[in-house]
Amino acid sequence: MTDMILFGVFPYVAVALMIGVGFYRYCVDRYSWSSQSSQFLESRVLYWGSVPWHYAILIILAAHFLAFLVPSGWGVVLGNPLRLYLLEVSGMALGVSTLIAVVLLIFRRLLNERVSSVTTVVDWLVLVTLLVQVATGVYIAFTLRWGSVWYLHTASPWLWSLLKLDPQVHYLAALPAVVKLHAFNAFLIIALFPFSRLVHVVSVPLAYLSRPYQVVVWYRERRAN
Repeated sequence: MTDMILFGVFPYVAVALMIGVGFYRYCVDRYSWSSQSSQFLESRVLYWGSVPWHYAILIILAAHFLAFLVPSGWGVVLGNPLRLYLLEVSGMALGVSTLIAVVLLIFRRLLNERVSSVTTVVDWLVLVTLLVQVATGVYIAFTLRWGSVWYLHTASPWLWSLLKLDPQVHYLAALPAVVKLHAFNAFLIIALFPFSRLVHVVSVPLAYLSRPYQVVVWYRERRAN
């Protein structure tokens, strides 16, 4: 029953919150979609945390998505032992990079009073969930080897079952607790997504493509010499 609630019901609740609250927030308070950058308050630690985080997490998410989208093709890629080994090592390195980056971002907000003063409760909650997600992912990568292979036979069919509105939670029921936490926490991040500044990642400034160009003209009366 618990597995059904966590992996058969909650994913739909999380997606519904992301879409519903995100749309409402966009219509009612569009300005809040800004990332509200704190770079002007502190930039050095932000650089070393934000840049590795964005590059590494995008690659990791892309790998997860491709394995889910085309499991058969991903299985062919992993069929070669050398490719499998290189992918595992690369995943570990990227995971460690994201872990270090998110820890830096958390300490930046903890130790810098100016940055901490503009950090909301939701910001802290998102940072904690991101830390849990990355930490469990790194732990899985180092302790449950060849995750890129068994992902194809567990997480991928589970996600497809959710997409087909026929949740098959037995794919996750027999997995270790840390894997279950990793899967549940992923949808928890999705549920928190519309309430946080993370929504800026889906803000595509398409209006700029059709907006007429602007010319800024400085007008100042010149004093007579």
